[in-house]
Amino acid sequence: MSKFKVFVTRRLPIALDRLDPIADVEVWSERQPPPDDVLLEKIGAIDGLLCLLTDQIDRHLIEAGTSLKVISQMAVGYDNIDIPTATARHLPVGHTPDVLTDATADFAWTLLMTAARRVVEADRFVRAGQWQTWEPDLLLGANIAGATLGIVGLGRIGQAVARRAKGFDMRILYADRQRLDIEQSLGAECVTFDRLLQESDFVTIHAPLTEDTYHLFSQPQFQCMKRSAILINTARGQIVDSEALYQALKERQIAAAALDVTDPEPIAPQSLLLTLDNLMITPHIASASRPTREKMASMAIANLVAGLRGDRLPHCVNPEVYQ
Repeated sequence: MSKFKVFVTRRLPIALDRLDPIADVEVWSERQPPPDDVLLEKIGAIDGLLCLLTDQIDRHLIEAGTSLKVISQMAVGYDNIDIPTATARHLPVGHTPDVLTDATADFAWTLLMTAARRVVEADRFVRAGQWQTWEPDLLLGANIAGATLGIVGLGRIGQAVARRAKGFDMRILYADRQRLDIEQSLGAECVTFDRLLQESDFVTIHAPLTEDTYHLFSQPQFQCMKRSAILINTARGQIVDSEALYQALKERQIAAAALDVTDPEPIAPQSLLLTLDNLMITPHIASASRPTREKMASMAIANLVAGLRGDRLPHCVNPEVYQ
């Protein structure tokens, strides 16, 4: 019996031994995603695709995959994949939910605390040879304990952030599409989005990217926020209007921001955002703990194997394909 053919769009943090008995595997070895023409060339001859958020799996590409049995994405989100087209083709799409909740919540707190206490600025200050003595007003930051934290999107990651906030005796506000039963155990208060912006010392984004959340943070929202507020985004770059954020930070409408995601991504080296001292940017590494990334890869492979064998995917985005 001939083996299935599989294309993996990037090197993974674990070995692909599990695929050896059933598939011939080709792995794209470059750091950059495979170009569209390469994906188009590959997809016509494969049975399984293991991809990342950085790969655009659109209608044209899916329809070209005439022998494709499964798309498995190593990510929680899947807004890069044309799910309706995949579903119309009865093509199951897998993802890797739940596994990165704690890692992402930890990193949101890493960004929050680093921005609040100006750690990156302080490191640059020392390396530049500017540290001369202890000074009463040097690199003054914000208090975290007792401050008000606004969480936009109280899903799994938002809830994990809220649990961590309780340890800092913070007042926790959240805005979500619906009021959640869990708010009492978290000590969180459901408020309108405008009120959250007006009262929060820190605002952290944990909402999915949808038509409603695209540029949810733009000039009017920054004008609503405290001048001392700090914005954290570990969700999706397009939720924040980059031009409006630049103006808000430059004009000190808000005190600072820390981003793990940008729009576009990666951020252009010539972006004006990179000229700001009150902005910290990391390269989409919120889930980048070794155990988390290894678990994500393992789940993606499990979805891929199930799809190749004609079994139900353990974590399927479009389960209606099985109806």
